[in-house]
Amino acid sequence: MKAVVQRVLSARVEVEGRRVGEIGPGLVVLLAVGREDDEAAMRKAADRVANLRIFSDGEGKMNLSVKDAGGGVLTVSNFTVLGDTRQRRPFFGASASGDAAQPLFDLFVAHLRTLVGRVETGEFGADMQVSLVNDGPVTVVLD
Repeated sequence: MKAVVQRVLSARVEVEGRRVGEIGPGLVVLLAVGREDDEAAMRKAADRVANLRIFSDGEGKMNLSVKDAGGGVLTVSNFTVLGDTRQRRPFFGASASGDAAQPLFDLFVAHLRTLVGRVETGEFGADMQVSLVNDGPVTVVLD
């Protein structure tokens, strides 16, 4: 599993011109499921996202999680995050197949919803257009 997590003021995802997910302030998570990942790894990843303290407290210090800040999470499946870029063409051999990744992605989203509440998603395996307004910008990679 590897996730690119961005703090945003707002974000949305569209498929074929149709909006399928949208949040206000919160996080965008581009999530890649790896070949070796299992249910425990997905639960742990959801816990990490929900509790990642990258929102400012009253003193301007990154001390609050998305849960604490009352934000939403837009989670988008993206196998390319696990791409090996040592050559000119990325190699995606570390990414799980779509059939193996989808149930684990769905588990990640379901567990995250129990922790955060407002979680939106794109459509697994679809060609999506993601629009977002970065806040900071603050971007971290979880693996």
